[in-house]
Amino acid sequence: MEIIAHIHNDFPTKFALPRQSGLVSSLISKIVFTPKYRVPEALRGIEEFSHLWLIWEFDQAKKDDWNPTVRPPRLGGNKRIGVFATRSPFRPNSLGLTCVKLEGVEHDPEFGDVLLVSGADIMNGTPIYDVKPYIPYADCRPDAIGSYADDHAEDSLEVVITDDLINKVPIEKRETLIGVLSQDPRPAYQDDPDRIYGFDYAGFEIKFKVENRKLSVVQISALSL
Repeated sequence: MEIIAHIHNDFPTKFALPRQSGLVSSLISKIVFTPKYRVPEALRGIEEFSHLWLIWEFDQAKKDDWNPTVRPPRLGGNKRIGVFATRSPFRPNSLGLTCVKLEGVEHDPEFGDVLLVSGADIMNGTPIYDVKPYIPYADCRPDAIGSYADDHAEDSLEVVITDDLINKVPIEKRETLIGVLSQDPRPAYQDDPDRIYGFDYAGFEIKFKVENRKLSVVQISALSL
């Protein structure tokens, strides 16, 4: 297989990325094709679809060997279940599957036609192997059962950010930041109210702590270039 594109967004690391696609709809990413695949004809008709499937690689989670069981964070990191019953990045083949909303096609003078998508759960720079249209009548299964994942579908935290902190972040980046924080970026097995967590987002370091389902941002600092 060949890498056909890379994703570009404001999350340089996996920490704080949405755990599933579509959870933070305001998160905008760009799909930039490699030179070989910057062919306008390859995207002909794509704007007639509202959503797309992305097949990509967990390139930061590769291992020489694989384990038949993993510890899903949503089960507290303690219970082992089969790797094929999870979406763990540690798989025999490090492939991910994500559904995103197509916001449009933008022509870049350097990179050619670029896809603007929302709701991705993929970190910046991740290689993409394929793009396919999402077809509602075939892909949507309203009666599907999601096992343990269904128990956390409505999980969210109250986010508290003072005006002096949120005003450091550009207006167009604030909704995504709050959305990501509300999804509780912490590892599921960590629940220390005194611990301060941090991650990078859109050129800023965000620090926060969580107590009683309330997430409080304690610091936002611009990263040094």
